[in-house]
Amino acid sequence: MAFWNKTFVARMETGAIIGGLRIEEIAFGGAGVGRSDGKVVFVPFTIEEEVVDVRVVESRRSFDLGRLVTIRESSEHRVVAPCPFFQDCGGCDYQHITYTHQLVIKQKQIAQALARIAKLSGFEVKPVVPSPKSFGFRNRIVVHCDQDKIGFFKKQSRTIVDIPQCLIASNAVNTKLRQFRASRPRPGTHSTIRERDDVATFSQTNDGVGALLLEFVRAQVEGAVVLDAYCGAGFFAHELAESVEKVIGIDWSEPAIRRARQLANTNETYLCGDAGELLDAILGKEKPSTIILDPSATGISEGVVAALTSRPPPKLIYVSCNSATFARDIHRLSPAFRLKIVQPFDMFPQTAEIEAVGVLEPS
Repeated sequence: MAFWNKTFVARMETGAIIGGLRIEEIAFGGAGVGRSDGKVVFVPFTIEEEVVDVRVVESRRSFDLGRLVTIRESSEHRVVAPCPFFQDCGGCDYQHITYTHQLVIKQKQIAQALARIAKLSGFEVKPVVPSPKSFGFRNRIVVHCDQDKIGFFKKQSRTIVDIPQCLIASNAVNTKLRQFRASRPRPGTHSTIRERDDVATFSQTNDGVGALLLEFVRAQVEGAVVLDAYCGAGFFAHELAESVEKVIGIDWSEPAIRRARQLANTNETYLCGDAGELLDAILGKEKPSTIILDPSATGISEGVVAALTSRPPPKLIYVSCNSATFARDIHRLSPAFRLKIVQPFDMFPQTAEIEAVGVLEPS
């Protein structure tokens, strides 16, 4: 019998040790997954195929949460994290993993979500498009302040970790972070530090990947009329306007719509409101040939699903920052659409976050 199967477990109370636990896969959120006596154990900062000793920090009916104690057999993909705050600061999940393997993990997670949640088979999730920079890519961060610390929250905590410099933030952001720290901000506050102070509405956090994402979406657009159903300040809409006859943007945020209108070309129209309430009328009147969905992590509403399935456009492009809601929504759209392409992008290296684009056509 292999050594890692000779698992000793003392599970009478939280704090028990599970020895020789084999990590089978990486779950959404970044924790490794092992099984002990038929029970799932989640262990952050581990890698699949590693054999580890784990201390149980929380025990629930169907799973345990563990803290890594010892690595008995280390993965070939393990590296030394360059950030001194890694595992203490809650910002990063994967600094202990080579960047190329981070991309493999994220590709597998999207495929698993589509198989398990969307109940799809026979499709391909393309390799993840890497970020041009695996560190120093963030063009904005949010920092929190207390009496003597300025930085980020610990994972699943409101405790602030004092961070003088963030390795995944750009040089410009870190320069402003140092200036902000020197200004002695008021305790109990938080602040968004941006490369560009004139951008106050939503924009892509990683400029390099944002440009690659835009080019991919541009290549998928067809027809003369494009509807951007969660347009924000017009990230996609402004760039696509030059190559189509008309672009219509919808967003619930009044500041974002004001910004979009300020930057609009003559063939761009922006409406402030809920996509679920406005979509059906726009589909009937404008008959867009391509619709872009780029919702928040909560995904699209029942109203949006109903409108799209009753009037399917020739091309639907769904940009998602949450694989679970992405898979759920693909399943909800499946009566009227088939998934043609799934292309992930690594918008947030070193973290468990995944950006994916699904291209759908009427079934």
